[in-house]
Amino acid sequence: MKDILQDIVSHTQNLGFLTTVKVTGEESKTSIFSMADDRSVIMEAETHNPYADMIGIFGMPQLNKLKYLLDGSEYKEDAKISITTADRNGETVPVGIHFENKDGDFKNDYRFMNMEIINEKMKTVKFRGANWNVTVVPTLAGVQRMSFQAGANPEHPTFLAKTDQGNLKFSFGDASSHAGEFTFATDVEGTLDRGWTWPVLPILSILKIADVNNTKMSLSNDGAIQIELDSGLANYKYIIPAQAA
Repeated sequence: MKDILQDIVSHTQNLGFLTTVKVTGEESKTSIFSMADDRSVIMEAETHNPYADMIGIFGMPQLNKLKYLLDGSEYKEDAKISITTADRNGETVPVGIHFENKDGDFKNDYRFMNMEIINEKMKTVKFRGANWNVTVVPTLAGVQRMSFQAGANPEHPTFLAKTDQGNLKFSFGDASSHAGEFTFATDVEGTLDRGWTWPVLPILSILKIADVNNTKMSLSNDGAIQIELDSGLANYKYIIPAQAA
């Protein structure tokens, strides 16, 4: 249980803009949904294997608190970390996570949001899909180059993506400001021919936590970027709408 909880936290809370998740657990699959408060990023995930203890619909709020507990020294070795349940309207539902150290003399309880509250707080946005015009596998060098350009151009919160002779290029700023441009990927198939701009911070944050060997980045002229990664425990999809045309 600790492994999947740490995995969820690593791919949400650690990014800095996904602080609550909605879990939908069924016998056949466990799905996770999150969304930035400003709707700049939508995250959908599905674990490789279903988790029987997570059957039901519930919210995991204040992920910073859950991270704090998971990282606690008392719970590093041989801790008992388990999902607690309660009967609601004749149905057994998950209500929280109980932490107990190996000696049984140190305990914490993390509480879930119930289905009604999380459904109201985080109404699932169904992504209607897009035609992915360009798909690349990010490289470590490409992510490092993007990080450098973001650091050199902090006054520009967005970047422009375009294709040029088989290269995927990202640019910051314009002719009237400090600016930067670099090639993110080469030997690219497809064309981007719309002037969409994209938020730097969330995209770079996602790419930095990703294992580039198990990551795919797709861009669409319809105005969406999708970053798909496999953590080993779950498949995560981050959808980032364009900010301007």
